[in-house]
Amino acid sequence: MSRATGASGGLLGAGAEVSCPHGGRATTATTSDSTVLMDGHPVATADNAYVVTGCPHTVDGVPEPCVLVRWTAGSTGVTVGGSPVLLDISAAECFTAAFVPQGPPVVRTDRRKVTVR
Repeated sequence: MSRATGASGGLLGAGAEVSCPHGGRATTATTSDSTVLMDGHPVATADNAYVVTGCPHTVDGVPEPCVLVRWTAGSTGVTVGGSPVLLDISAAECFTAAFVPQGPPVVRTDRRKVTVR
């Protein structure tokens, strides 16, 4: 793990509680072999893909659920395995299957224990 000064926000772990703005649950769809763990889960990086399930959003009675989250890792200079880490303040957007933006995800910001193996 490399680190730069000036980064703020907490590291986002693959087990973090993330939801779409309508209450659907977002979880990482990719696995990581990272040796940097938070509560036993790998630290999330820009390489992680997130999917949303259970979004109840509709437009004029037609279901338009969020199905994925796209994160933009900032230029914090913090990397794990060469990939920028995600912070609880990283920019992100939820999208429908047709890639219509639905708003930013909600991230629970509990501070957790970080372990490097």
